[in-house]
Amino acid sequence: MHRMSVIPDHVRSQVRSLWEKSRAALSAPAPLDAADAGGVWLARDAVAMGTAIRVELWCEDADRGNAAIGEVMAEMHRIDQTMSPHKADSELSRINRDAAREAVPLSNEMFVLLVQAQRYSQLSQGAFDITYASAGCLYDYREGVAPDAAALARGRAAIGWRKLELDARTRSVRFAQDGMRIDLGGFAKGHAVDNAAAILRRHGIHHAHVAAGGDSRVIGDRRGRPWTIGVRDPRKSDGLVALLPLEDTAISTSGDYERFFEKQGVRHHHIVDPATGASPAAVRSVTVLAADGLTCEALSKTVFVLGVERGLELIESLEGVDAIVVDAAGQLHFSSGMSAGRTPARH
Repeated sequence: MHRMSVIPDHVRSQVRSLWEKSRAALSAPAPLDAADAGGVWLARDAVAMGTAIRVELWCEDADRGNAAIGEVMAEMHRIDQTMSPHKADSELSRINRDAAREAVPLSNEMFVLLVQAQRYSQLSQGAFDITYASAGCLYDYREGVAPDAAALARGRAAIGWRKLELDARTRSVRFAQDGMRIDLGGFAKGHAVDNAAAILRRHGIHHAHVAAGGDSRVIGDRRGRPWTIGVRDPRKSDGLVALLPLEDTAISTSGDYERFFEKQGVRHHHIVDPATGASPAAVRSVTVLAADGLTCEALSKTVFVLGVERGLELIESLEGVDAIVVDAAGQLHFSSGMSAGRTPARH
């Protein structure tokens, strides 16, 4: 099947030449407080969904641009309030609290997301499974606590996307087993940046970058040059393994360095293999590029669980999707759309 990369050829061909310039020159932002051809660059930072949020955009009118940014930030906090497993009054918490004993009515947004989650579970043959939280909730990454074998076995027994019963007629969900929990950490931030991009477009914004942790959407270019997005070195917080010039696309990086602790030589991180209830160890990070953030984030988690060979095989089967994988030895692997004679330069 013919595949088209989400990175335009004319943009991808710039990667090596861009990399060979100084990183400072590449990443230095345009002045955010200066007018640019009758417009202005604006940026704002916040914290939501347990991560850093940033919006940067160019707009002809500062008031309109600031209004757009404000709406984006409000949307980020709304999604956090709805989908956080840590807020007792969130819709997600209500599902986890009640769905094992009765069908729980869902908002349209939540129902659609759960349907999407089931689709990715089927596509990945269970490597993506939001019921991983049945075991994932047993880890405390701040305190460095992992479950004992008995507790992990009980959690694993409740994992299984087919046990998540969705009823389209009543728009509700029910858990088929006690002890089951779900978590939308696999793609809630991707969904958030997609909603943010839609908000900005409604405000007439044609040049913007929205980031929620490792998930980003770029709209247009950076007024004559591409947006430059770095892929972090999983073992060097100030290092990069690739630098990607992007236009009109989404990108998501999932890594074993975001939330983790090490115990007896084992790295326990927030990405959990539904088959084992433990953290996969064959990969350090996965970066996926696609047309939308939800797809990127779901697939970055999926490839992380599947590993290099099976993960890239899945990526190659999908239209308009590319990936960069850093394996456990620190080696880089690229999907064919990224490496066809134009591999992103290494740091």
